[in-house]
Amino acid sequence: MSAGFRRAKIVSTIGPASWDPNVLHDLIEVGTDAVRINFTHTPTDRAAGLVRRISDMARDVGRPVAIIGDLGGPKIRVGDLPGDQLEIEPEGTYWFFPEGDDAPAGSSPHRQIPTTYPELAEEVAPGNRILLDDGHFEFAVREVSDDPPWVSAVAFSAGVLKSQKGINLPGVRVGAPALTEKDIADIEFSVEQVIDYLALSFVRQPSDLETTRQKMDRGCLLIAKIEKSQALENLAEILPLSDAVMVARGDLGVELPYEEVPMIQKRIIRLAQERARPVITATQMLESMIESPQPTRAEVSDVANALLDGTDAVMLSAETAAGGYPVQAVLTMDRIIRRIEHERLGRTGRAGKQVEGFSKIQQTTSGAIAASSLIAVERVGAPFIVTFTQSGYTARIVSAQRPSVPILAITDQWRTYNQLALVWGVQPILFHGGISYSSMLDKARDVALELGMGEAGQRFVVTAGVPFHVPGTTNMMRVEEL
Repeated sequence: MSAGFRRAKIVSTIGPASWDPNVLHDLIEVGTDAVRINFTHTPTDRAAGLVRRISDMARDVGRPVAIIGDLGGPKIRVGDLPGDQLEIEPEGTYWFFPEGDDAPAGSSPHRQIPTTYPELAEEVAPGNRILLDDGHFEFAVREVSDDPPWVSAVAFSAGVLKSQKGINLPGVRVGAPALTEKDIADIEFSVEQVIDYLALSFVRQPSDLETTRQKMDRGCLLIAKIEKSQALENLAEILPLSDAVMVARGDLGVELPYEEVPMIQKRIIRLAQERARPVITATQMLESMIESPQPTRAEVSDVANALLDGTDAVMLSAETAAGGYPVQAVLTMDRIIRRIEHERLGRTGRAGKQVEGFSKIQQTTSGAIAASSLIAVERVGAPFIVTFTQSGYTARIVSAQRPSVPILAITDQWRTYNQLALVWGVQPILFHGGISYSSMLDKARDVALELGMGEAGQRFVVTAGVPFHVPGTTNMMRVEEL
């Protein structure tokens, strides 16, 4: 079981290419551990049907699948352009103004770019850069007017700009609120649907997470998407307020020089693992598989690098949402993960990367128990670790230490069962029965033997919090026998 067990998890984004029930079922069956619903592109009536379908299919397949609701956040966009597009000419001067306002006096209709952000003129200054469409178009601000509000800027790029493309303002501290009205409505929908995770886009400071948390239900976990330079500056304060993080490399690579992204990725993963926060690495991982059944070798290396960095999960975006080969993309990701973990397990005895800075968590009772469990595994030759958990906290703490053996996480909470599907090295097991140490231990033995995780007579390690039903109280470790 240890050698064939995949530790890193796969997140698949759902879209037009995977709305079909047969395709969605196949995505789950071949290895999707978490499904991402992008609220920007998915209306709530469709999302409600998807949530029900995903839950039913996960039960049918017989394993947990986490559901992630991705909030659109305060994304600044180009408004609606005449004819839905505009020709951009290099060295041409263009005028940006709030959508719905009159265009700047004297500006040519062929040089007018409406935006969804009325405060743009208040926050940029001459010399600032404006990037459109993921950096495909670059402008330098030349002049700013407050009343009426408009910005004139010189284009450096050529091409056809489409309506609703994103706007990035590198180096500018954007003052937009953390949540839009649509985000608040999507959070309310997520509470009704009991969604497992909410991902907050464009996090800039700790207060963004605090504001969002106040509107969520207590059982939902919050993912901080790191895609702004401000978030990197405040990362040490953001991590403790999140339950997980996403390295959102798309906007991050636009906000910052692209050559900095690989080292930033490594830093985010390392700091998150030190604090036992699961990490999802996202954006363009197998981008070519939108149109091709095979990935490029560079993409395979990119996925491998994220795994070697220590990420908990890798995410497919347009590959499964809009691509021509969604199921093949998941199979490809699964194949890459298994090969990398097999190689690392063979060379080091561990399938994951341990971090030196983990001592910060080890100083807590829970962290000390988790660290001790790894030592016990090595001493007694345990083939797996069992965690009894209500909230998933115990399993996440043990996972962050990247043990050499699988983690069998037993819980009687349906939501925790699904949430743990996203956590590295964890095999969640749903338990129905009396909540006592002996009954859960019997369940662990039965499941371990059924899954071929060990043989009768072998010893294994158990961690738990006593008393049960008190989340976050991991305080016990024992060695038991199959």
